[in-house]
Amino acid sequence: MNEVPCTPVVEIDARSGFCHGVVTAIRKAEEELERTDAPLYCLGDIVHNSDEVERLERKGLSTITHGDMEGLNGVRVLLRAHGEPPSTYEMARRKGIEIIDATCPVVLQLQRRIKETYDNDASGPQIVIYGKAGHAEVNGLVGQTNGEAIVVENPDQLDRINFTRDIALYSQTTMPLSGFAEMTREIDRRKAPGVVFRYFDTICRQVANRVDHLREFAGTHDVILFVAGAKSSNGKVLYNECRDINPRTYLVSGASGFDPSCISGAGSIGICGATSTPRWLMEQVRDAVNAYIKSRS
Repeated sequence: MNEVPCTPVVEIDARSGFCHGVVTAIRKAEEELERTDAPLYCLGDIVHNSDEVERLERKGLSTITHGDMEGLNGVRVLLRAHGEPPSTYEMARRKGIEIIDATCPVVLQLQRRIKETYDNDASGPQIVIYGKAGHAEVNGLVGQTNGEAIVVENPDQLDRINFTRDIALYSQTTMPLSGFAEMTREIDRRKAPGVVFRYFDTICRQVANRVDHLREFAGTHDVILFVAGAKSSNGKVLYNECRDINPRTYLVSGASGFDPSCISGAGSIGICGATSTPRWLMEQVRDAVNAYIKSRS
């Protein structure tokens, strides 16, 4: 039988939850849904959290793929915070589709910087992106280079680079700062003499600064319940950071995924989440924890 202290403290991390880019995208979707009854489509999940996607679908937002978009004409399509490659805008133009552009400003600025390097850098460097191949944001970044950018996620993949040619390194906005630093050191070590290597720290600080904060938060509680969707790249990173500090860190997708055995013997329970985790979902987990504690008292 699980034992829970009489009055364990349950705290939601005040700084967890949606980043500004996701908040803006969701607000735009809700505004468009309220403005007219005309169909509104979102190209891909608006956020990597199935509960929030389903909430917006109940309001009328339909999630589509790029293949679905090819079959649409004259409709409204919202582009989520992750951004899209130029080919998506061109498709919309051809099909008479109205774009509701909710690309995060940080991502949009990064796209422009990469395109500027690709189009105008006379030295023609290899453009390398530290990120996850196939991730929506990375697809948008690679699209700025006509598909030529090299994507690397870890040092084992650096063999994709020609170290006898100039290199310009950028980063997906949600990658860890420590990983970016490791990549820059390794490329600098391996590049041939005379090769110009420039690197640009394009990691979003609202995301990056959460690492130190969450590590501190994880260390102040006996148990951490980390709330995130299975598709969240940022969620996996932040969950592992918490777990590195507190081995009693558990990944839960929502209140239904809460296992009471996780909090056995805990005097304090911290609840936190990814940049794609809605506050209301963390609150539901908190309520489930409190309901269990009350049932045991």
